[in-house]
Amino acid sequence: MKILFVCTGNTCRSPMAEALLKHKLPNANVKSAGVFAAKNQRASQQAIDVLAQEDIMLDHQSSPVTTEILNWADVVLTMTTDHKKSLIMQFPDFQEKYFTLKEFVSEADKNVWEELKKRYADYAEKRSAFIHENQHKLDNATLNERLREHVKEDVEVIRQLEKSLINYDISDPFGGDFEIYYETMKELDTYIELLIKKMK
Repeated sequence: MKILFVCTGNTCRSPMAEALLKHKLPNANVKSAGVFAAKNQRASQQAIDVLAQEDIMLDHQSSPVTTEILNWADVVLTMTTDHKKSLIMQFPDFQEKYFTLKEFVSEADKNVWEELKKRYADYAEKRSAFIHENQHKLDNATLNERLREHVKEDVEVIRQLEKSLINYDISDPFGGDFEIYYETMKELDTYIELLIKKMK
């Protein structure tokens, strides 16, 4: 199984997850990328330090999510629900591969997520079609106002579904000290263990 871990900038959580999985399962076919990542940034020093304490080497260069890497992956595991939503909106053709890490190793909320995936994709398509059809007819302010009205019901349904979900986010240590990064690493470690069990 080819696994892609995804977070925002690809300098802390997803590279930590990748390093933990490689450490526990050396033959794992795994990569990480960021929804809004620049190319070739080093992993954050705190992420390097907390993994070093566990004798895990983190030598990482960030990379953005691309169609190529999504084609490569069998499964795409995001660190948060927002990362997953961003992927669905930006790369809807791969949405059957998208899960949060916590969601993938858990069976809870599966039906709600299936419904949400469909709703996100429908919303993106409806929004795009409305803009395409009306952008040359209306000024920006009117377009935005009518667009909000056009998708109002869809947004409400999505919000209600999102409210019913369990929190599937891995905590974000960005800007925190060593202890906060260590807590995130331990949280990741728990779910990487469950992932390995599922893979086996």
